Amino acid sequence: MRITRRRFGQTLAGTAAATLAGTALPKFARAQKPSLLRFPNNFMWGCATAAYQIEGAVSEDGRKPSVWDTFSHTPGKTFEGQTGDVADDSYHLYKEDIALLKNLGAKCYRFSISWPRVFPDGTGQPNPKGIDYYQRVVDELLRNQIEPYITLFHWDLPQALPGGWQSRDTSKAFADYAAYVSRHLSDRVSHFFTTNEFVCFTDKGYQDGSFAPGLKLSDAEVNQVRHHAILAHGMGVQAIRANAKSGTQVGLAENATVYVPVIEDAEQIAAARRATREENAPFLTAIMEGKYTDGYLQSEGANAPKVEAGDMKIIGSPLDFVGLNVYTPEYVRADSSPAGYVVEKRPASFPRMASDWLYIGPEVTYWAVRNVSDIWKPRALYITENGCSSDDVIDPTGRIEDTDRVMYLRNHLTQLHRAASEGYPIKGYFLWSLMDNFEWADGYSKRFGLHYVDFKTEKRTPKLSAQWYRELIAENAVE
Repeated sequence: MRITRRRFGQTLAGTAAATLAGTALPKFARAQKPSLLRFPNNFMWGCATAAYQIEGAVSEDGRKPSVWDTFSHTPGKTFEGQTGDVADDSYHLYKEDIALLKNLGAKCYRFSISWPRVFPDGTGQPNPKGIDYYQRVVDELLRNQIEPYITLFHWDLPQALPGGWQSRDTSKAFADYAAYVSRHLSDRVSHFFTTNEFVCFTDKGYQDGSFAPGLKLSDAEVNQVRHHAILAHGMGVQAIRANAKSGTQVGLAENATVYVPVIEDAEQIAAARRATREENAPFLTAIMEGKYTDGYLQSEGANAPKVEAGDMKIIGSPLDFVGLNVYTPEYVRADSSPAGYVVEKRPASFPRMASDWLYIGPEVTYWAVRNVSDIWKPRALYITENGCSSDDVIDPTGRIEDTDRVMYLRNHLTQLHRAASEGYPIKGYFLWSLMDNFEWADGYSKRFGLHYVDFKTEKRTPKLSAQWYRELIAENAVE
């Protein structure tokens, strides 16, 4: 009989089927999903937001203006003059927003407290209605088995504080505020972040003026502002330790500039560590080491900050964890200069997301964890922000197919898994952000949320990325 190609295939398939009948397939052949990159048991998955970006209700229940209220109402300071007056109206819709978290399967939620809602004048008499609001938020989170992580300062400095961060008194006022909040909430909240992203409320607020309060000061004045900011952090750590329930954990959320070696060999990796330590000298390095680096003091010369006795010990108060806000990388290579490294210039073709500053380099998440761990050996690390802007649109069927955000997150979390698998002490991840919100100077023109917000109706709609993140949390793994 002539064997055709088709008959040969049918015969071979039949033989194979007969051979395999009654034979158990290996586990990998039966798997419903491809191999997953699993995270450690009890890994904390959540989302992050900030008070001024979502709450609205800027004049309700005793709240007084912050510097961002003033700044956003100043013509020309924000996109199309947009403000956080209403934002996501989360002050009234917080239960709906917590339901969004529950639907994701989130285990934790990092949110900030509005300082001028609790202390309308920044200091002096507290506002009972302010702390009562956050009591309700915490209670609702706990009812939904979501652990609250509180940030005490996310840029909304009370406008009433004389001199803002130019004044050393503001550092002391922050410590009093931190003591009050931790005393009232630490019975149910076990993790507090003092501050969020020093460079954004110091350099951007007091050096280039692009953020509130919109000042352009001299180098010496900016360095003093920086010093008052990290002093506030240190005083805040001590205030929380003195006033919070025993066992409360304290840290900060910092967007340290992350330096990625251009090639992963010993020389380039060492250069990335040197760059990470020296280029973050005014902030994270000073906090982790309790001193300013010789290089920083030498480079600033007469403009170096004035430091009072005991300041650096306060600034270097030991932390229970370090939070890292990670978005985009800088690349370095080793060279023969005294610094031992040079920061590479990005080519014009380097890819980015919708925000012009948000370059795509997912390996930054691995190197953020590794560099900080290798240099300072923190007890625990969290990724306290990671996410991206996208040109989100609702299609005719009502869907938001933000495939670019899914791409960005998948790649960053693959790199985070690499760090976890190598034994670095990464404990959790807070995606930025739960929903679209007031994006500071960009107003409502940039969307970072897992949920699309119609700012006319305040309707929240889950995006494709929300579905993706829900499945990731359920699996505790990234594909």
